[in-house]
Amino acid sequence: MKLRVYLDTSVISAYFDDRAPDRMAETRAFWSKLPQFEVSTSALVREEIERTPDARRRAAMLRLLDETGDADVTPEAHELARAYVRRGLFTAAMYGDALHLAVSVLTRHDVLVSWNFRHLVNRRKRAEVTEANVALDLPAIEILSPPEL
Repeated sequence: MKLRVYLDTSVISAYFDDRAPDRMAETRAFWSKLPQFEVSTSALVREEIERTPDARRRAAMLRLLDETGDADVTPEAHELARAYVRRGLFTAAMYGDALHLAVSVLTRHDVLVSWNFRHLVNRRKRAEVTEANVALDLPAIEILSPPEL
């Protein structure tokens, strides 16, 4: 059985980010391993990419989504994201991060992959998410950066 992996927008963006060549290389190395996993993004990722001002880069990022499944952004996901904000895991300004997490949890992904170390991929946040999900009777999820998977 393949691990179910949800990619947030930072992973798609890093694939083309030549301002951070090491991160771009690590993302491309990770991308070559995608067939090992069942990989999804969501409409939220597509919406965030659509706001990319550079049309060529935006089109290239959207093409990468062809290689992933599409997890549903449901009203329940929005409610869970709001619950994460109410519990203090995220601020209202970080609602998108909370929603990525909620979608990945409710669609039963094993891992949320992100380059967002400030709001997602860090020891404190991982512990807070685990604690909140246990309290809410939700499944556990790992939050990892691409090289960790």
